[in-house]
Amino acid sequence: MIKISPSILSADFARLGEEIRAVEAAGADYIHVDVMDGHFVPNLTIGPVVVEAIHKVARKPLDVHLMIAPVEPYIPAFAKAGAHLLTVHCEATHHLDRTLNLIREQGCRVGVALNPATPISQVAAVLHLVDMVVLMSVNPGFGGQSFIPYLLQKVREMRSLIQERGLAIELEVDGGIKVDNIGQVAAAGADVFVAGSAVFSQTDYAAVISRLRGNAEAAGS
Repeated sequence: MIKISPSILSADFARLGEEIRAVEAAGADYIHVDVMDGHFVPNLTIGPVVVEAIHKVARKPLDVHLMIAPVEPYIPAFAKAGAHLLTVHCEATHHLDRTLNLIREQGCRVGVALNPATPISQVAAVLHLVDMVVLMSVNPGFGGQSFIPYLLQKVREMRSLIQERGLAIELEVDGGIKVDNIGQVAAAGADVFVAGSAVFSQTDYAAVISRLRGNAEAAGS
């Protein structure tokens, strides 16, 4: 099933509660929360206090993407703040198995992310521990970037591996997703799409989310 996860990185932070309510009313399936530390990625965004505030407003699951290193010390705080799904980067920890199990122990669904140049072999051994794989289709750190074309093959390979193992894993693609390219990404095998500027740059959130979903469903069917 196709799911759209609008990234609040592109929202109006002065009206964040209203923005979240608006995209939920417009059909969002998840609320994507980008957490950046200025170390693992070259940007600073938000921490657990903001996630806790968002959790009080949001009715859809919080898809919290931790782009921080070290990541392990902060997992309990983000779980307590209200994250439903916590995604960590395989590049951000030396002990991925331990980190993924820690997320599960906190009562959250488990996600693992890979940067564009990271091969899928880096997470092949731990796929049985995760609920979602996130393939970055831009180099993480900033919104509004263009989709990296070679990621399509990586999406195909990851979907094939998931199917071969008979796993019920969502495959999310994060970065540069637009109305005009979501179809080819869905056709490659993705079923969850992070859309930041593609949604929040528009005045009619419902219309753009509907177009994103429609194009993905048409291509993925």
